[in-house]
Amino acid sequence: MSETSPSDTPETPGTNDFDAMTRDIAEVPAVEVIVTVAVNLMSAAAVKLGLTDEGDKYKDLDEARKLVHALAGLLDASTTEISSFHAAPLRDGLKSLQLAFREASIVPDEPGQGPGEKYTGPVYG
Repeated sequence: MSETSPSDTPETPGTNDFDAMTRDIAEVPAVEVIVTVAVNLMSAAAVKLGLTDEGDKYKDLDEARKLVHALAGLLDASTTEISSFHAAPLRDGLKSLQLAFREASIVPDEPGQGPGEKYTGPVYG
C-alpha cells in the first residue's frame, strides 16, 4: 500500500498533510504550545530519572540533566508570557524533578549547579 494519499502528486508527496498540520497549529494558542512542550519535557525527564513503572530500565542521568535544564530554561523564558495558573504547577513539577535528580545522583551537584538551577536558583530537599 502506498504512503501517499490519492490527492498527493509524485512531485509533492505529503504536501496536503503538511498544509493541514500548519492550519491546525495556527489555531493553537501560544500558551497551549508552551505548556504542551513543558509537559513533554517533564515526562521525558521523569522517564530518564527512572521514575516510571519500568524504573531503571530507561534511567539515564546525563539525558535527564539535559531535559531538566531545557525545561527550566523554557519556564524561565516563558513565565511572563503564561499565567501563574499555568506556570505554578509547571514550576512545582520542575522542582520535583530537580530534587529527584539530586537524590538519584551518586555524586550530587553543589547547590546551584544542578540541572536548571542556573535559572531557578539552588534547590534544597
